[in-house]
Parts: sequence; structure tokens; C-alpha cells
Amino acid sequence: MKGRWSGAFQIAAVYVGTVVGAGFATGKEIVEFFSKYGLFGTLCVLVAGFIFIYFGTKMMLLALRTKSASYQELNEHLFGRRLSSFINLLFFIMLMGVTSVMFSGAGAVFDEQLGIGKTTGIFLTMILSFIVLSFGVKGLFAVNSFVVPVMIFFSVLLCVVSVSQGDYRSHFFAIPESIPIWKMMLSPLSYAAFNLALAQAVLVPVANDIKDEKIVKAGGILGGLLLTIILLSSHLSLITLPNVAGYEIPTAEVMKFLAPQFYWIYIFIIYGEIFTSIIGNSFGLERQLKPILKIRGSVIIVGIFGVSFLISKIQYGILLSFLYPLFGYISIVFLFLLFRDHSTAKIT
Repeated sequence: MKGRWSGAFQIAAVYVGTVVGAGFATGKEIVEFFSKYGLFGTLCVLVAGFIFIYFGTKMMLLALRTKSASYQELNEHLFGRRLSSFINLLFFIMLMGVTSVMFSGAGAVFDEQLGIGKTTGIFLTMILSFIVLSFGVKGLFAVNSFVVPVMIFFSVLLCVVSVSQGDYRSHFFAIPESIPIWKMMLSPLSYAAFNLALAQAVLVPVANDIKDEKIVKAGGILGGLLLTIILLSSHLSLITLPNVAGYEIPTAEVMKFLAPQFYWIYIFIIYGEIFTSIIGNSFGLERQLKPILKIRGSVIIVGIFGVSFLISKIQYGILLSFLYPLFGYISIVFLFLLFRDHSTAKIT
């Protein structure tokens, strides 16, 4: 029993560490998808949390039962062989793009907060990532098992401090004057679908490596619950910040204002959240490319890092402005097909 829960926690930690990233860590994504809707944003967080719990677990169980070793094989099961070729290519492009953006975000932390050049910060992050990835799944488990509990502790701490400050009820029950209802209703669906579709690059091979349905099921449910806790506590903290949408790193601003003694620790936590996404995405990409290229994993990782570095130096925003909406729609289709699949009809 002890070994089962230990394995479940490791899966949950990788799940959380993969989903959180530059936008999640800084609070920018949370503001955009939830906090700007005030009270309704809280309800949206709970809906997104349910999706993370139910569909994250179902995705890993489906990968296990279909013996899918990579997201390519899982997508072939869901979309069919012909359509999955396009879907997998799109997923690959997006994973490379998101990984590049994560490296850029890690470099920005070094540059803006530590006074170390962005390029130097990116290279240091690549070296650390290579060391962790050289240990395979064990490396992922080790880093996420350390970073995620610290992340949860400080998210909850910041939430408690925020709630205890002044008239919190007015912030909690605030409703924006003009709310595009359709956009608000789609917000938790598109957010969770997008992140789950990206996370499958990591969660599918991890589930395949574990090969124990009970551990995978417990890990998926626990990971979804932890994501809900982090998402909710971060949202409840951010709604107290005036003009929250105007900040690039709103979570750091809340920490600086309410608990300045923890500010520098929190900066390193933000870096840790970005780092866990980098190693998770890189791990998924390596697992995807290895059977195709048939070369050593370490060579593939170096190649991924090289391409990511080049992309992080060019104007990637123009490309993302087209691909992100497209990927969002594909992700919702992915969620629908996952819902329809009866291979994992019972997950609890």
C-alpha cells in the first residue's frame, strides 16, 4: 500500500509539474482565463479542476489499456491513423514552441530577477535539464516530487495571507461590468483541454512505464486535485490585486505586496515551475522522436534544446497567434473524443 501511494504521488507530481509553466507560474494564464471574471472565475476554476481530475485520469488509463507508449499512438487510437498524422505534427510543433517559450521564460527570470544575462540563464537551464533527463522517468519523479509540494505550500500560504487582508469579500464577490458570457463559459474548457493535450506527451509514456492501473488511477485523481488546489488558491490571491491584468508577473506582485519576506523564495519557485514544464515537455518529445530517429536519447535531447534555443531567439509570437487558437480547437476535439471513448468507462 505504501509503495502504491508513493507511486501515485510521483505521477501526481509529474502531472502538476507538467501543466504548470511560465504562464501558470507567473499568474498570467490564471488572470486571463479565470481571475478577470471575478466571482464567475471561481466557478470556472472548479469546472477546470473537474476536467483535470476526470479527463487526466481517463487519458492515462486509456494510454495504459491501449498500450500507447507515446502521444502519437494514443492519438492514432482517438483520431484514426489518417487524421492523427496531422494532429501529431501539430502537437509536435506546439510542444517545441511551448518548450522554447519556457526556455525564454527561464532566461527572463535570470535576467530580470538575478541580473544574469538571459542567454546565460537559458544555457544554465539547458545544462540542468540535460542532467535531470539523463535519469529518465526517475529524474522527472525526483524533481517534481521536490518542487510540487513547495509550490503547493506557497500557493496556499499566499492565499491565506490574501484572504486575511482587509475586505476580502468585496474582491471575492466582485462581478465585472461587461462579461462576454460565451467566452467565460468556454474559458475552463479551452484552458483545461489545451493543457491536457500538451500534458499527454508526458503522461502517456509515464503511465505506460508504471503499468499499474490502480497506481495510475490514484495518481491521476490526486494530480487533478492538486492542480485544482493550486489553481483555486492562486486565483483567490490574484483577485485581490488592483488592475491585475496589467502585470506581467501578477503572482510576484501579490507576494511582494502581502509577504515581501518570501519574495525571493517565490521567484525561485516560479523558476522551478517553469523548469518542471521544460523537463516534462522535453521528455515527451524525446520519447516521441526516439523510435522514429533511432538514435540515442541524449543526442535527441541536445537537438531539442538546440532547436528550442533558436526558436526562443526569433519572433515566435506571430506564429503562436495563429497556432494557439487552432491548437485550442483541436484540444477541445481531443477532449470530446476522450470523453466518447469507452475503453475507460469507469475511472473511480
